[in-house]
Amino acid sequence: MDLHLKNLFDRFQEQFGSGPGLGPGSGTCLMNVEGIAPNFIKSIFKSSAALYRTDPWRRLRPGHPFGIRVGKDSDWSGKKQPFSCAQFIGGDGGDIGFNMFRSENDAKKMTGSRETIRVPNVELLRVTYERESLMFPSNRKMIKSLSLEASGTDRFPVIDVARCTSSGDLQFRNPTLEELRFVYAFMKAISLVHPLLQVDREGGPKWSMLIYFEPFIETVDVQWPPEMAKGYDLVAVTVSHPPGQAYEEKSTTASSTPTKYSEPPKDDFIDVKLYSNAGLRQCAMCDIEVVGEQSLCCGQCRAVVYCSSICQKQHWKETHKSMCGLYKVMMEKEEELAIKIFMFPCSAEQPCKWLESLGIHQKGMWRRRCSCYSHCPFGLLPVKGGLWDSWGGLDDEEYPRDSPFHNHLRDGISNPILLSGWLEYYNLRSLPLSSPVADILSHPLTVYHILTALNISSKNLLLKGKEVILHYLGPEGELDWMPAFAEVGHLLNGLGNIQIVMVGPDVPTNLSGTTSGISSRVRVNLVRGVYQDEATYLPSPHVIVALNCGLDSHVSWVGALDLIKSMGTPAFFTDQSEILCANAKKVLRSAGLHITLPVTPNPFRSPVKNHGASCNLPSYSNGFILGVNT
Repeated sequence: MDLHLKNLFDRFQEQFGSGPGLGPGSGTCLMNVEGIAPNFIKSIFKSSAALYRTDPWRRLRPGHPFGIRVGKDSDWSGKKQPFSCAQFIGGDGGDIGFNMFRSENDAKKMTGSRETIRVPNVELLRVTYERESLMFPSNRKMIKSLSLEASGTDRFPVIDVARCTSSGDLQFRNPTLEELRFVYAFMKAISLVHPLLQVDREGGPKWSMLIYFEPFIETVDVQWPPEMAKGYDLVAVTVSHPPGQAYEEKSTTASSTPTKYSEPPKDDFIDVKLYSNAGLRQCAMCDIEVVGEQSLCCGQCRAVVYCSSICQKQHWKETHKSMCGLYKVMMEKEEELAIKIFMFPCSAEQPCKWLESLGIHQKGMWRRRCSCYSHCPFGLLPVKGGLWDSWGGLDDEEYPRDSPFHNHLRDGISNPILLSGWLEYYNLRSLPLSSPVADILSHPLTVYHILTALNISSKNLLLKGKEVILHYLGPEGELDWMPAFAEVGHLLNGLGNIQIVMVGPDVPTNLSGTTSGISSRVRVNLVRGVYQDEATYLPSPHVIVALNCGLDSHVSWVGALDLIKSMGTPAFFTDQSEILCANAKKVLRSAGLHITLPVTPNPFRSPVKNHGASCNLPSYSNGFILGVNT
């Protein structure tokens, strides 16, 4: 095709639409919306650009609808959510954007096999991304006068409400201010949530080309722009896939935390025996050791162990009443959270025996997985030499080589490799599922997952080939796992650099101030001290992380959290269980920090699980993630 004809054809496609879209829109200028403030238009375009950078069209199609709830029904006129179902369009070409429908039924009616069908008397809100050169003059003038943020390089969102007539034509109107508030909350929430979708490899027909995802429902706090806040800053946005999952509206703001039991235990609640094969356990109230056959457990959640009904009643009154509901949900989710793909024994209640069974006890980096080398300060384990020794003498095919990923290009361009979980990583490195390396790689791959999947700004910097500075708080065993952190550099796949500044009281004095270039794209600086004392001397971070942080048990976190609040830097915390993360949320909120990432299972948590002495709930190193200021 001649070049001038190709340019003309491309322009025609852009102007009149193709693929799954509905064709050209009305070209609505948001300046025409009654009551809207210029600053809110800026906020809408900023959140739209942030969503665009997460590239949902890479995986999502119209056949992946989302249910959406923003706050409570009573927050909206008519006591009803404006648009309760959303879908992404344009992944197969054509009009890049998303549609929002008033019901799941409307979405089903208008979703064809390859494009959006025009159905009479169905109204939808749609957001499409158009090139500035093809936009109406009024929109271009608005973009220039308000200096609005672009999506990608030269695209901007166009928002209108369309209704199909009986003749098949489209009628357009401007969105209302309330509808713009709703779509703003959706864009902020979905950019956080959609990367968390886990592929269901068993779901759907074998012949289908459509990816199927595991069902989920998540609630995330979205901060309203200052000009839209009415006495409160946050709104809870619940996103579900597929739509229609159970949602019980409470009198307070929606929350992902299960309802707490408020009634005292009944008689049949007290005398439930737990016949455990876990050997000696400790009473949750008095810490007395009890044999599994002699212990009692809570009859509601069946998670907490006691030595007697007296301790059980006392614990209920003092603490357990407020946590029982969460414990119950966690017990129901135990099977769901288990990592089933691995073929090595995933239990570390006796770590020395576990490591001995794998032939790696007291070897290489594995020396930090039990207490046998606790006499040796973190970061100072004797090192023999090569990568084979670092991985404890595992067979050559059982640990990742210090080499790049070849032939991993997207559209002929080198990009950081995005991973959905352990199975994808093991396949990428051709590792057998009997290899235990995931236990140590959990730390560096959790960091990589945060930078590339959960934090939009750091991902954008890496895609542009720039450097991301990450402050890593409270390192311990990680100080001896530098060979494992080299894998982060390989996953960057030729783009961007990461400077990790590890700050903590366990950094040895003789290592403080040193820099380790563990790969061509990753370097680690070590600093001894507490974060709030040392931060002013460090390069300003793009991201802060604290893995297995134990926020609720360390008073020393108070100063660090105050500093993180004043900095406004995105920060991510992991802990071993959802319960510990729920406690951490209380600590963060009491410090005035806004939780912007729901308590989320970490796809790169360690597969080696532990059971607490007084609890039947499994916990995993780096098991759950929550974020603030994101």
